[in-house]
Amino acid sequence: MKKRIGGIFLATVLVLSLLTACGGSAGGSSGSKNSAAADMAPAAAEDSGGTEYGFTGESVSAGGADEDVLRDAKMIRTANLEMETTAFDEAVEGLGRLTKEMGGYYENSSLRTGGSGYRWADYTIRVPAKNYDEFLSRAGALCSLTWRSERAENVTEAYYDTEGRLKTQQIKLERLQELLSRAEAMEDIITIESAISETEYQIESLSGTLRHYDALVDYATVSVNLQEVYKLSSMEEAPNSFGARMSAAFTAGGAAFASGVENLVVGLAYIWMWLLVLAVIVAAVIAVLRRKRGSTLPGREKTDDTVPKT
Repeated sequence: MKKRIGGIFLATVLVLSLLTACGGSAGGSSGSKNSAAADMAPAAAEDSGGTEYGFTGESVSAGGADEDVLRDAKMIRTANLEMETTAFDEAVEGLGRLTKEMGGYYENSSLRTGGSGYRWADYTIRVPAKNYDEFLSRAGALCSLTWRSERAENVTEAYYDTEGRLKTQQIKLERLQELLSRAEAMEDIITIESAISETEYQIESLSGTLRHYDALVDYATVSVNLQEVYKLSSMEEAPNSFGARMSAAFTAGGAAFASGVENLVVGLAYIWMWLLVLAVIVAAVIAVLRRKRGSTLPGREKTDDTVPKT
């Protein structure tokens, strides 16, 4: 009788495993509403017919699409900003205040100084998705914006597929725990506990994936490169007339010459000790060569005292 009961438990565990496999494949369609949201969000992006400045990924527009579907769409938004400023400290402080005001935080930050004394800063900033557009607009106004790019990735289908598979695993865990409470044979208990352990691992993995998606969707990522410059590149305007172009060329040539002289002087200041050592060596070599050459001149050859004078 116990063997028969044990066989029933084992058969039940096998059936649950088969149901889990089927549920995993059907996870993407576990809810028709979720599946519809996943399918309709990309379609809305294709039918929008409009593009945003700097966008390279999918974008969702409200052109004729259901607002509920767009609200449920899972979009990961990222942006890259390259800016320059002549007031570096003020720009850094302003960017920090703006990040805090928008409810964001610095994920990474680095500051470096070049040999010329000018500084660069690199930041990875996370801001709430609802404040993403306002943050980009206000950050671009803090400094001179030289380059901007944006990307939007639609992960709606992957998100709801993962969510469906998580629900399937949770249902499987409940049924396995119920079977374990009624199991009597040690062989059945070991088999069910092994299945429970594997199911709990799958639940933890799927839950971690959803948390990762939520973090990327709820908070957009903005990479900022801030450079300190002597003069903003946006201040340079192309001249129109020939005279204006010649005047600009002469001015630029004079500035380039002055800058080259300054760089030469600064470079010599770095290596003046080596130049001094080199000058001493060259002077010593010249002195030795002159002495050697003077000793071999015809008028200074030594006379032989053994030769009788006539």
